Parts: sequence; C-alpha cells; structure tokens
Amino acid sequence: MSSFQIRTNIGALKAYNALAKVNKQTSDAQLRLATQKRINSVADDTSGYNVGKSLEGRVSVMKAAQGNISAAKDMLSTAETSLQNINDLLNQIKAKITDANDPTKDKSSLAADIEALGKEIENIFSTTEFNGTALLTGVSAGDFKFQTGHDSGDELTLGFTEKLASVDVSDITSVTSANIGGSAGTTLRGTVEGIETSVKNALGSIGNDVQRLDVKDNYLTAAITNANSSISRLFDADMAMEQLNATKGSISAQASTAMLAQLNMAPQNILSLFQ
Repeated sequence: MSSFQIRTNIGALKAYNALAKVNKQTSDAQLRLATQKRINSVADDTSGYNVGKSLEGRVSVMKAAQGNISAAKDMLSTAETSLQNINDLLNQIKAKITDANDPTKDKSSLAADIEALGKEIENIFSTTEFNGTALLTGVSAGDFKFQTGHDSGDELTLGFTEKLASVDVSDITSVTSANIGGSAGTTLRGTVEGIETSVKNALGSIGNDVQRLDVKDNYLTAAITNANSSISRLFDADMAMEQLNATKGSISAQASTAMLAQLNMAPQNILSLFQ
C-alpha cells in the first residue's frame, strides 16, 4: 500500500530525475547536430577518441611523406631533363668526331665545336640544381634520402648520383684539332662513350626510382583514404539518427515536464483530508 507524504514528494523527484536525463540526452543530440561530430569531448568515448587522434596523427605523417615523394619526383624530373640534354650533346660530339675523319673537313672548326659542346656539358653538370641543391656534381651516395612512409625507416635513397661519380669532361673541353681524328679521335670517342654510358645508367636509375615512388605514392593514397574512413566512423555524427534523438528528446522532455507539474500538485490532494 502506498503511503501519503507531503514532506518529501518522491514521485516528483523521480519525475525530475527522468526529466534531467531526457534533457541531457537531448542536449547531447543537439550538440552533435551543431558540430556534426559524434565525439565532442574525451568523456563521450575515451577509447574512440584516443584511437581517432592516433589515426589523425598517422594521416598527417603519411601526407607529409606524400609531400616528400612529390619533391623527390620533381628533383628526379629536373635531373632527368639535364641528363637528356647532356646525352643529346654527346651525340653531337660523336657525330663531329666522325666528321673529323673526313679529310675535306676543317678539323680546327670541328675541334672548336666539340670544345664548345663539352663546355656546355660541363656547365649543365655544374649548374643543375633543385631548390638550391646541386644535383649532378658535388653530391655523394646517400645524399638524397627521402622518408616515403609513416615509419622513419621507410626511406628511399635516390641512386642516380652514384652513376655519375666517375664522369670527367676535361678531355672534351680541352680538345684540339690534333686529337679528334685517327687513333686520337678513337680515344676521344671512347671518353665520350664512357660519359654517355654513365649518363644512360643515371637515367635508368631515375626511371627505376620514379617507378618505386609511384608505388609508394599509390600505397599512401589508399592508406590515407582508409584511415580517414576510420576517423570518420569514430568522430562523425550520424546526422539522421541524431535528428531523431533530438526530436524524441524534445517530445519526451515536454511529457516529463507535464508529469513533473502534476506530481508537484499531488500533496494538495493529501491536504484535502484535513478539511
């Protein structure tokens, strides 16, 4: 049998607690609608928050690694263009050495042409730079090392510089009419072909490195997409569901408020016994 009390209105207190709970749920749903975020504080989902922030940090590192890959590709493209130009100049020099074996040709003019082409090759080697860094001369193996993944050990060292270590253009830039024909011309051609081999090997190394960078770039793109999908699942609010929760909470709050008002008036019924 229920007792009748007026000092403590138990029913009203229970209704108040129910109203407070409904208001909290409604407020949470409205905040999520306003921010479009499921987690607005660590207390909302501690483990989810920690996992999501860890993923966000991973994505930031992977995006930075993609920037490194782009820089590496740009550097390789710069080196490739210069080496292709050098290769074209070497072909011209070989053609002029062949011309020198024609007794009707002016060997002095041919020597001057070869010397000029050699100086241009020398100039390309010495002036090819990327962002102020020399690419074809004065660099050692391992100088161009790029982090291409999330882990610091995931690196790629560009190897084209190793192929150019023994290149020496001085025999071409100091050529005279006396050493461009006959057996001397054969020796000069051997020097040119040696440089040409080094240049072609460097171009091959560039091609291989670009292919590897493309693979790493594609992997990072997929990894970033997957990580962002997980971050979205953890942090993004389900807008349709939160709208339903907010509407439901608003209706429940109105009902709870009405019941609280009625229960607050219940002691009045008990007072009628004293009349």
